[in-house]
Amino acid sequence: MAYEPWRIGDVTIHRVVERTTRIPLAFLPTATTSALAPHRDWLRPWALTDDDELLLAIQALCLAVGDQRILIDPCIGPRQLPDEYAWVAGDSGLLGELTAAGFGRDDVDVVLCTHLHFDHVGWNTLWENDSWVPTFRKARYVIGRAEYEHWRATPEPEQAESNVFNLADAVEPLFAAGQVDLVEPGHRVSEALQLVATPGHSPGHLSVRITSGGETALVTGDCAHHPVQLAEPQWYSLADFDREQACDTRRRLVAEYADSGVLIIGTHFRPPGAGHLVTDGDAVRFRPLGA
Repeated sequence: MAYEPWRIGDVTIHRVVERTTRIPLAFLPTATTSALAPHRDWLRPWALTDDDELLLAIQALCLAVGDQRILIDPCIGPRQLPDEYAWVAGDSGLLGELTAAGFGRDDVDVVLCTHLHFDHVGWNTLWENDSWVPTFRKARYVIGRAEYEHWRATPEPEQAESNVFNLADAVEPLFAAGQVDLVEPGHRVSEALQLVATPGHSPGHLSVRITSGGETALVTGDCAHHPVQLAEPQWYSLADFDREQACDTRRRLVAEYADSGVLIIGTHFRPPGAGHLVTDGDAVRFRPLGA
């Protein structure tokens, strides 16, 4: 499902949701129902159920930057998942929705993967003529060098334990097609888009800073899965590779962006999906757009 776009200066940002889901609070192991109490009023009903389950979205962010079409984190895709992930299987209709939004197979110039977990690379490729081929035929695929080199050197069983179980079919075919650019933090995808290091959730995790027309936004990737983690940055997730580093990254982002006016766009945040970090008494919380 597509939603009304955001605009940051001359950059238009569409989000196309592959699916929404709910997961137990235990996904954030150090969170407790009592510690959640101060946050329920601003989290419900858009990000938290009445019985304190976390509401998340799996979505692609589609950016129109002048004549460029840039796709961030192409979701899960139409592929078989391990049995334990069957509950979050991708939606085969997403490609049609991307096409309707102007981000079809021959429209996209850049596909940017904040990291290489399965739910951020799935539509990188399609099964076509008995092989996996790049979905976006004209695109350059931008991947952090540290991220790729770490997982490529990791044995497959350990990859799978860290939610990286489709490197062979969703990433390696891009290299075979000669469509990958391995980059470092600080890389500029365009004049308006710069990659920033936000490690911890994965070894080479990147977020995307958008600056245009005097306005700024940050696309989080998975350095925060859920908006409550920006109010409680010490609440790591079960999916974080280096929990201490992930918490440090969130603390740094909160210190940098609180009361700054920067629009925070959460890759897994349910609609409205974006908002601002604001001081609330002695604490900082996420204020969703429209609240």
